[in-house]
Amino acid sequence: MPYVNLQITKGATREQKAELVKDITDSLVRVLGKKPEHTHIVIQEIAEEDWGFSGLLTDDWKKAQPK
Repeated sequence: MPYVNLQITKGATREQKAELVKDITDSLVRVLGKKPEHTHIVIQEIAEEDWGFSGLLTDDWKKAQPK
């Protein structure tokens, strides 16, 4: 039974999340032959102030990007 934990920053629409779940499930079926009814996808949304990379919190990194 595949279990996928997808962590993204907040802001995705319900439709985008549904598309991600479908695409990930379809990939597991196609590549690994897994049954979709046994596949679980969990989406965790994380605030940009709680996600960091490149030495910065994501909200600070976005503020520093040229507009």
